[in-house]
Amino acid sequence: MAEATPTPVPPGRPAPRVVVVGGGPGGYEAALVAQRGGAEVTLVERRGLGGAAVLTDVVPSKTLIATAEWMTIADRAPELGIRTVGQAGGDPSQGHEVLLDEVNARVLRLAQAQSTDIRTRLEEEGVEVVDGVGSLDGPGCVVIDPADGAQQRRCDADVVLLATGATPRTLPEAMPDGERILSWTQLYGLTELPERLVVVGSGVTGAEFAGAYQALGSDVVLISSRDRVLPGEDADAAEVIEQVFRERGMTVMGRSRAVSAERVGDGVRVTLHDGRVVEGSHCLVAVGSVPTTADLGLEEAGVRLTPRGHIEVDRVSRTSVRGVYAAGDCTGVLPLASVAAMQGRIAMAHALGDAVQPLNLGTVAANIFTAPEIATVGASERELAASGTRYVATSLALARNPRAKMLGMRDGFVKIFAHATTGTVLGGVVVAPRAGELVFPLTLAVSHRMTADEVARSFTVYPSLSGSIAEVARIVHQRRL
Repeated sequence: MAEATPTPVPPGRPAPRVVVVGGGPGGYEAALVAQRGGAEVTLVERRGLGGAAVLTDVVPSKTLIATAEWMTIADRAPELGIRTVGQAGGDPSQGHEVLLDEVNARVLRLAQAQSTDIRTRLEEEGVEVVDGVGSLDGPGCVVIDPADGAQQRRCDADVVLLATGATPRTLPEAMPDGERILSWTQLYGLTELPERLVVVGSGVTGAEFAGAYQALGSDVVLISSRDRVLPGEDADAAEVIEQVFRERGMTVMGRSRAVSAERVGDGVRVTLHDGRVVEGSHCLVAVGSVPTTADLGLEEAGVRLTPRGHIEVDRVSRTSVRGVYAAGDCTGVLPLASVAAMQGRIAMAHALGDAVQPLNLGTVAANIFTAPEIATVGASERELAASGTRYVATSLALARNPRAKMLGMRDGFVKIFAHATTGTVLGGVVVAPRAGELVFPLTLAVSHRMTADEVARSFTVYPSLSGSIAEVARIVHQRRL
């Protein structure tokens, strides 16, 4: 899914004027491509460079999850013959105390440092960065209200890129108060570990935070309106995660839609659709997100929105208005920072006249940061079955891998989907610690249309977790005979 970098504007030709509204991955990557292509670029951001991905979503949440991972590793220590001296029974959890105020302070420091690095990089490359709010005044003009109260600016633009992201969806009867009822952006204000955290929503965000807080030491109740957690993911992978959650002491309530959450004294009360009540010290509402597209002047400028409020774009990020592009979560294409960044880069290359390869979601790699992680790439089994594609699905349990045995890893597997006739690798799933790193060989195979035989013939280190990928590929060969 590579895209070309725009060639610089020829001498003597006026530089195109580009205005980017939103400083998340889609926005700042687009700004860098446009600046290097010879454009005059202004980027306006209302909350901080990096957007939600850096400040309130991806960076802070994955930092918190990485901290929780150390607790999970410590819990496995007795299996490896390790115990802390002086601990009764050798229980490592008895020797660790989570200081959530310090954990969250570190999380926010890292997020702010990343935001600062992005600003520095943009400014060093010549992008004008404005703190404030931007909106369209017609297709070729952006009105900027600076955050410092300075006079409103009008910026005429040859190209506008909208990368305004999304915000957490709320429930009318479960509005976050920032103290006991929380959205995922508010968790980092907690100074003490929740005694009992009720998580409403079992999608990616809900599952990640539920697993992290359970590992940190909270009693967690995960409420899912569907049959299982992570309903949009590979069924076998989701089953592993739900089983791990239960084994570690989490209460998972399937087919249990929450209708309200209210604060009661020093706790919360969550009411389910069937009248049952779940009580806890805190409640995390993780029921999706909504695009940040209101009050941007989109409809007045002729920019079409979907019924759910996302900006309609094509595969090169064009909107319905000439010269206006959009990237990231505000488009509803795929809520991943990597996809937002690619959309932004493609948009600017296209806008500045270079040849580009349209966005191809068939090669996107994604990762869910539970413990173990779930990494996927290419077509899912559900998509293959729905399309009528003839395929073989082959998997191998992680527990059979010698390196996994050494590291005390039991839960997980590697799965490959290959075309039944040609053997071309169509997709893959990895469930393992650090699966996001381990899936890369399958990403290369899908991107370059390699066959399972070609993957199988490649050398792997022995012992290594990646050895399971080659072994599964060899099994694919046997099943196609």
